Amino acid sequence: MRLNISHSGRPNVLVAALLGGTLLAGGVGVGLGIAQATNNTPPPLSLPHTGKQSGFADLVATVKPAVVNISTTENVKPQQGLPFDQNGPMGEMLRQFFGQHSQQLFQQQARPVHALGSGFLIDPDGTIVTNNHVIDDATEVDVTLADGSIHHARIVGRDAKTDLAVLKIGTSHPLPYVAFGNSDDERVGDWVIAVGNPYGLGGSVTAGIVSASNRDIDAGPYDDFLQIDAPINPGNSGGPLFNQSGQVIGIDTAIYSPSGGSVGIGFAIPSNVIRQVVAQLRAHGRVERGWLGVAMQPITPALAKALGLQATDGVLVATVTPDSPAARGGVAQGDVITAFNGKPINSPRDLAFAVADTRSGESADMIVRRQGREKRLEVTIGTEHAQKVAAAQPQSEHGRLGLELGPLSQDQRDSLGGGAVVESVAPGSPADQSGLEPGDVIQKIGEHAVNSPGDAVQELRKAENDNRASLPILVQRNGTNAYLALQLTPGTG
Repeated sequence: MRLNISHSGRPNVLVAALLGGTLLAGGVGVGLGIAQATNNTPPPLSLPHTGKQSGFADLVATVKPAVVNISTTENVKPQQGLPFDQNGPMGEMLRQFFGQHSQQLFQQQARPVHALGSGFLIDPDGTIVTNNHVIDDATEVDVTLADGSIHHARIVGRDAKTDLAVLKIGTSHPLPYVAFGNSDDERVGDWVIAVGNPYGLGGSVTAGIVSASNRDIDAGPYDDFLQIDAPINPGNSGGPLFNQSGQVIGIDTAIYSPSGGSVGIGFAIPSNVIRQVVAQLRAHGRVERGWLGVAMQPITPALAKALGLQATDGVLVATVTPDSPAARGGVAQGDVITAFNGKPINSPRDLAFAVADTRSGESADMIVRRQGREKRLEVTIGTEHAQKVAAAQPQSEHGRLGLELGPLSQDQRDSLGGGAVVESVAPGSPADQSGLEPGDVIQKIGEHAVNSPGDAVQELRKAENDNRASLPILVQRNGTNAYLALQLTPGTG
């Protein structure tokens, strides 16, 4: 996390006071002292003199000059002041009383906000790597080097999806810098050292171990964090995580904390992700990733059962973007992608990384399962871009499932083409157990498209007559398509 500080520019700091005192009684001073040893007094507890234990002092002294403090300034947008309509009766009254000054009551003035973070030099020419969220929305970025000198920095490039950014400062002489190591070589239990700017205190060092790897904390589509127990706090964001050889094997980025401070659970972006992104940012100022054009979801045991699958490996295609590489390559909604370029796909994250690492214009082989059969497809990967989304909203019912359905509005029909809106879901019903919510638009039941509530009721009754325990349904919720395993009897899964 970066550290936001007050407009005075000074963070709150904790001051440790050395406490001592003298007790005065009857004019006699009684002080606390150390008892003097006598012939009858045993010696204090101690060990024989031993050599100094090895620590991290040499390592820290070597790498610390390459770690920098980053301070940013951004102008916050004016915020609403008083919580009532300035054009209403109360607003008119205030204008009568305060005249030209009344506008200040309705709107706060924009003012600069300062934030602090960390970073590190990766070449002698002043190139710095940090987190994107450290410099996000900044109007000014200043870098303080280990020698105390302050330099204005320009933003070379940034990537919000991996939360990485590259800065550049001017220099008249070569600067100390550090190199990336191989994060895949770090094992759970290995020592790591974090250096950064927690709470604006300046170059601080903490040590710990790698607690876990490949963590997905829902921070972005390409999460692949190292989990560490080296204490990191607000202001450490963007700072380097070193192995015992002094190589950067991660960037300290996030913490898990109910209190806002370190509880020993921190997360760092691994160097093998950083290296690839930074290379593109330095060369192009942005990151180009491969794009397939599908929305995907994991396969739960309930969905696997509803789809007739024997296992939960692979990812389910919930949406295929029209005229996308996937659409042109023959990928269909409801396909289960199990392999991409020879690599097994077990989760949406596997597919996201595999596609992102494929250059635009390259061909990729995919294996999908469709209606119980395996099919091989070849797609030509495109360049990532934003995807379109749609909306949803709400009369007929199907009571045994605890589900009331209604027709689409004209706007929804123009947008979606067809479907049935879920108007209500009875608590504890099969529909409720399946995850359906009011406002969902049912677009498919099994392999059959739904164009109206009547279509949906017909398909549901047919499934019940066939004694189906569950079946897959495609719903759209808040603009996103997803499959659910609809339970046709209570308690099935």
